[in-house]
Amino acid sequence: MIENSHDVKSVAGRIQHTLISNAVTRAAWEKHVEACLGHRFHAAMVPAMWVKLTVEALRGTGVRTASWVDLPLGSATSAGKAHEAGELVRAGADEIDLMPNVGFLLSGMEKEYLEDIRGVVTAAEGRPVKVITEMPLLSAGQLERAVTLAVQAGASYLKNLSGGAVGTATVEQVKRLRELTPAHVKVKASGGIRTARQVLQLLAAGAALVGTSHGVAIVSEVKGTLGAPIAESVAKEY
Repeated sequence: MIENSHDVKSVAGRIQHTLISNAVTRAAWEKHVEACLGHRFHAAMVPAMWVKLTVEALRGTGVRTASWVDLPLGSATSAGKAHEAGELVRAGADEIDLMPNVGFLLSGMEKEYLEDIRGVVTAAEGRPVKVITEMPLLSAGQLERAVTLAVQAGASYLKNLSGGAVGTATVEQVKRLRELTPAHVKVKASGGIRTARQVLQLLAAGAALVGTSHGVAIVSEVKGTLGAPIAESVAKEY
């Protein structure tokens, strides 16, 4: 629960502000980086082609540069994913989110699923890799295997889902991931996170980070509404 005078800073510091589009312009990138600096978000999540410039713009500020591999489908070759992760590392990325090949898992191809993740973890050279589980697509048993295999492959974080057509982040998803993952592996929540209340609830449920493209609006909402009524309501729910 967030409950002191530094609430806005605390919330912003857990948000990975995300810029996902197939038409990111220089102006859109500049606005995104400016927002990340202005609000001191945990990280600027940007497409691969913008990583190097983002690293340069954020150097020395404490705001991290993050990107992703094979989002949203996860259907690239495992070798291609590892190569892309290596390119992100060479560009200076601090963190990498990964969409593994969920089809492997659904097919019972656990070795292939594990190696799909492990290749990226190896290429990341110690940088945190956040593995997206796509929870709504999995049975309870498949989710358990997804977590076990991702942890075995070296994942630093488990994510509930990618968003979009897959679904919206829920407290139940975060709680379940937190239950399944060992203490050294963290949970990141993403998918349809648009409000301060969602962020507070997901953090209270055990998320270490949240990914959203609505970071600016969320922080503005926190500034205007965060206080005893919201904090108390969150506490009552949990």
